[in-house]
Amino acid sequence: MRTEKQKMLQEDLYIAGDAELRRDVKKSRQLTRLFNQTTEEQIDYRSELLKELFQETGENIYMEPPFRCDYGSNISIGNNFYANFDCCFLDVARISIGENVMFGPKVNLLTPSHPLDAEVRNSGLEFGKEIKIGNNVWLGGNVTVNPGVTVGNNTVIGSGSVVTKNIPDNVVAAGNPCKVIRPIGEEDRIYWENKQKAYWEEVEND
Repeated sequence: MRTEKQKMLQEDLYIAGDAELRRDVKKSRQLTRLFNQTTEEQIDYRSELLKELFQETGENIYMEPPFRCDYGSNISIGNNFYANFDCCFLDVARISIGENVMFGPKVNLLTPSHPLDAEVRNSGLEFGKEIKIGNNVWLGGNVTVNPGVTVGNNTVIGSGSVVTKNIPDNVVAAGNPCKVIRPIGEEDRIYWENKQKAYWEEVEND
């Protein structure tokens, strides 16, 4: 017979709050409390806490406290990740974040969902759907990603967006619900490479 945790991670209906899940939540609350109480002089300690909290982390992971999550153990993050203040990752299902990803403040990754029927919902049954964030993604401030969504590689999501459906690679998307606005292409690359070149020329000439 499957445990409630197994049902949860298999994205089936489950009831939260059994002994195993309570233990997992208690551990995540302890680690996030310690993380959120750190100072700017404790960068190495912050990294240690995040590595203990998350299932998997790459190198160069930086998150501004405060941060909240359900379990932490269902979250994996690639190399070169930055998250600004007040982010919240509810990981009753798996959350995977790629490499070179940036989050603005108050980004929410929300895997939990609930039955639409009120009587079933009131019984305490719930479920989750995995969220995947690709490589080289930038989520602006106050972006909310809903259960089951994948955000493609090299994509930018505008601030305040509510992402309810998958977003493809190499686009700018925004809105509620979030929709593709335009592709990111060669003109963008040339524009920003020229801006970068001008920056370094100014630095070298100072």
